[in-house]
Amino acid sequence: MDFTLDFAAGCIGGAAGVLVGHPFDTVKVRLQVQSVDRPLYRGTYHCFQSIVRQESMTGLYKGIGSPMMGLTFINAIVFGVQGNAMRRLGHDTPLNQFLAGASAGALQSIICCPMELAKTRMQLQGLGERKSKQKLYKNSLDCLVRIYRKEGFYGINRGMVTTLVRETPGFGIYFLTYDVLTRHLGCEPDDPYMILKLLFAGGMSGIASWISTYPVDVIKSRLQADGVGGHNKYNGIADCMRQSMKREGWRVFTRGLTSTLLRAFPVNATTFATVTLFLMYMRNDEGGITDCEPLPAHSSLTASPQQAQPSSL
Repeated sequence: MDFTLDFAAGCIGGAAGVLVGHPFDTVKVRLQVQSVDRPLYRGTYHCFQSIVRQESMTGLYKGIGSPMMGLTFINAIVFGVQGNAMRRLGHDTPLNQFLAGASAGALQSIICCPMELAKTRMQLQGLGERKSKQKLYKNSLDCLVRIYRKEGFYGINRGMVTTLVRETPGFGIYFLTYDVLTRHLGCEPDDPYMILKLLFAGGMSGIASWISTYPVDVIKSRLQADGVGGHNKYNGIADCMRQSMKREGWRVFTRGLTSTLLRAFPVNATTFATVTLFLMYMRNDEGGITDCEPLPAHSSLTASPQQAQPSSL
């Protein structure tokens, strides 16, 4: 029963986070992959404004089907791995939170990588057009099918190494930050500021996670976008880093960071608040643990609120 509630809470919280954050993610990807020789956008606000003007509001939600489809699998992996890891480690400490989160992040990359590949390709489709005249992909699933037919198993797993490098420490830092903040802030059910504390802790955890792994995300996005239009620019991770640094300097690794951080806070704040309130409501009648602090590793409620973070952080 507890696993079912945690699973449902994660899916609901993750879906809420995607709806809030996907427009910011679209802006981030557009900024990350634009050419330095012929940049379409001058910055985060200009990119956002241009997409709305040229492609309407729906342009901001291109590719949302892929992260929505992947949420169930991703959260199931995160819940199971995180809970089992904490039980095996035996003690609810910040270090164990990091290790458990890192293991969850590594395993969920199996689903996250192809999901983000489809999302990236869909977000770049019909660039600058209000209504795409020629759509290469009908939807996220069709995108993955076409990539598989053309490039095989390797094609749909393009960017897997960089996804692993990003997600493993990213989830570890995420869980560690949330654990430290909730222990410091404390939030009981009768605390009038409980929801605000949840929002703050979740939002700041997401920001900390993204800042620590953002350069890797830039390389991942470029590798997954490579080949759009039928032309491949990079031979691998090292070549992508070398070319990017040579043409654009070190600032290339911060391209799109503003929109990412603007997205990280509301996404993770929404996810945490939704998950925690859902679990508190559902478990209230059972007399279970109802505060938002990290649960002991030996508790039967193995999937605590902090376990609901979807892979897009």
